[in-house]
Amino acid sequence: MRADPNDRFDTLQSARPTTDLRTEQNRHHDTDVLVIGGGPAGSTAATLLARQGWRVRLLEKERHPRFHIGESLLPMNLPILERLGVLEQVAAIGTYKPAADFPGDDGEYRSFRFDRALGRRDDHAYQVRRSEFDQLLLQHATAEGADIAEEMTVESVEARDDGGFRVSCRNAGGDASSVSARYVIDASGRETVLGRQFGLKQQHPRHRSAAIFGHYRSVSRRPGEDAGNITIYRLARGWVWMIPLADGVMSVGAVCDPDFLKQRRGALDRFLLDTVCGNADARERMRDAELVGEPQATGNYSYACREIGGRGWLLVGDAYAFVDPIFSSGVFLAMDSAARAADLVDQTLRDPKQETRLQREYRRRLDRGLGEFTWFIERFNTPVMRELFQNPRNTWQVEQAVIAMLAGDVFDNRPVLKRLRVFRLIYAITALRLRLRGPRKAPSTRAEAA
Repeated sequence: MRADPNDRFDTLQSARPTTDLRTEQNRHHDTDVLVIGGGPAGSTAATLLARQGWRVRLLEKERHPRFHIGESLLPMNLPILERLGVLEQVAAIGTYKPAADFPGDDGEYRSFRFDRALGRRDDHAYQVRRSEFDQLLLQHATAEGADIAEEMTVESVEARDDGGFRVSCRNAGGDASSVSARYVIDASGRETVLGRQFGLKQQHPRHRSAAIFGHYRSVSRRPGEDAGNITIYRLARGWVWMIPLADGVMSVGAVCDPDFLKQRRGALDRFLLDTVCGNADARERMRDAELVGEPQATGNYSYACREIGGRGWLLVGDAYAFVDPIFSSGVFLAMDSAARAADLVDQTLRDPKQETRLQREYRRRLDRGLGEFTWFIERFNTPVMRELFQNPRNTWQVEQAVIAMLAGDVFDNRPVLKRLRVFRLIYAITALRLRLRGPRKAPSTRAEAA
């Protein structure tokens, strides 16, 4: 049995001061907060903590700009971007996204428009090229006072006898160094540095998906005001995304079960195109598609860590958990959790006695939002969910609540959360009705050929 990292840190840090002796602590540590990872989560946490006056050092293993997937933001990203002070810059590089499209088996597009969300706060989002978006956020963190070191790989994080942590790292040239910090935030994404070091990471038992993806030109876009929508197509073994980016580029990818992807023979670009074209409507849009750059693949999509933090350390965004990205929740969950983490760390450094309570509340809230997304994700390809998404009804404002979920409003909006519970009841009743009706003819050939 693995030792609980909380026990180890609690023992080593039992002498931590119970008051904020900031100048005294500065003499013992190189920085107040060490952030691992320079993606949206790390940049968000670094920006907000530096703005509070804390010394913040961020270590990023790559050099920006770099390619990254996860290009579709949610409307609930916008208040965070506004708080950071970068909303106008993101709008300038982004593609306006007013809705999410879920084509039905009949070839008709159902557009779930964000301006119809229950308790609507923002009626749109943006699609962004992550190389530009992430670099923008990282540069902004620097401008706010964070000390950024790129091409710096974290190798270990060890608790110090006198409190805080020593973080060992290595630069691109192979030179080793270390940084001492009062608090460590792991925003390393799917690397989940602390999750791996402490043996916390666990694969989701029902979501062992893998993804293949690439950028294309000359992929047809939806007409008119729907041109910026993300589109989600169903496959027999998964689903396909199409995300319109600037300069005529379309991000196209497929998330499927690993057994299906193991069937690949030949080049990855050919396999990706064949997989996407397994949906007839997607195939029509890809008629003149030209691949830009090399396609990529990744596996073991969904996981979670058993713990989210301990004395002096905290996981944010994908470093804690990652769910299937079908509803484009990844960047929003990363930035939202990072913004909350920045507030938590700021309060903890000022009053360490509050840390346990703050971490408990932080995890409870994050798990609530993850749970809402996960419930829909687990059922997305079922006949019941197909029926409900193809024939949306706004009884008791349930459809508006589902749109609010698609917008990312799954944490604190009680009317939305109550109606999502009603949706679950409707789902159960529909499942029973379909079961009593018996098997039906297979969907139209427009739907799935994969």
